[in-house]
Amino acid sequence: MAINSAANLLSVDSLFTTQEERDEAQRETVRDIPLAEISDFPNHPFKVRMDECMTEMADSVRQYGVLVPGLVRPKPDGGYEMVAGHRRKKASELAGVESIPCIVRDLTDDEATIIMVDSNLQREQILPSEKAFAYKMKLDAMKRQGQRVDLTSDPLGQKLKGSISVEVLAGTSPDGKTQIQRYIRLTNLTSALLDLVDNSVLKEKDKPQMALRPAVELSYLTPEEQTALFELMELEDCTPSHAQAIKMKDFSQAGKLNEDVMLSIMQEEKGNQVEQFKISKERISKYFAPGTPAQKIEDTIIKALEMYRKRQREMER
Repeated sequence: MAINSAANLLSVDSLFTTQEERDEAQRETVRDIPLAEISDFPNHPFKVRMDECMTEMADSVRQYGVLVPGLVRPKPDGGYEMVAGHRRKKASELAGVESIPCIVRDLTDDEATIIMVDSNLQREQILPSEKAFAYKMKLDAMKRQGQRVDLTSDPLGQKLKGSISVEVLAGTSPDGKTQIQRYIRLTNLTSALLDLVDNSVLKEKDKPQMALRPAVELSYLTPEEQTALFELMELEDCTPSHAQAIKMKDFSQAGKLNEDVMLSIMQEEKGNQVEQFKISKERISKYFAPGTPAQKIEDTIIKALEMYRKRQREMER
């Protein structure tokens, strides 16, 4: 009877393999997985941009292959979900490669979210919108995990709530607690305003930029107020200062913010603003083809004024 009980405790693997072989079987290995079998992480906050860096990465993959394996997790209905390696996957597609080396790991949704965010926060250039949604996703995952602050249980079993969660998040992130809270507030901005904040990093020509601090204040406006403000910003060709954004927030919370109030605040002279001379687009639009960049219009006007001044001087001689 005792012999049968002991035998029942032994698996087939334990009977016919050594402990070393069983340990090796459990160790993670790198596999080549077809790109077609890998889907993107749901609501992935980090954009895969088709920029010069992506072109260089594709060239590198074409020449040397993917040197650092991605990380995927198996999906219940078959196939895999990318956790870390979205840019490598895109570069492989551009290079005409059909598979990518990956580590396959069983992960819960929250574990996968934390790894996905942490692996991307190490990149050189990260947009404010990417940090905003990434920090929010990771913070929500940490709160759901409760006593789990990363991938190992907290021995104290302390539940993560409110500011405690943000402090733990700051301890494993490149930004401090206050800055993380600012970034997370950006998730309340409309996409149009959030694009302007991103352009403070991208610095695309002929597109306005908005700093983080005023953007945080504007995130307290309702979506309708933000839409009206964006249209006004386009019309006035300027963005509000931090002080102006605070005023708009105060008016909004008092239920008194409308387009007239916004315009009045926007037309206030900013503390560091150099006096500017403005010409409405309607007055000069007939002299330029539709879609002409603002910088080109300005350069053309300056050149025309220089020619006019030169001609006036010649006539005075």
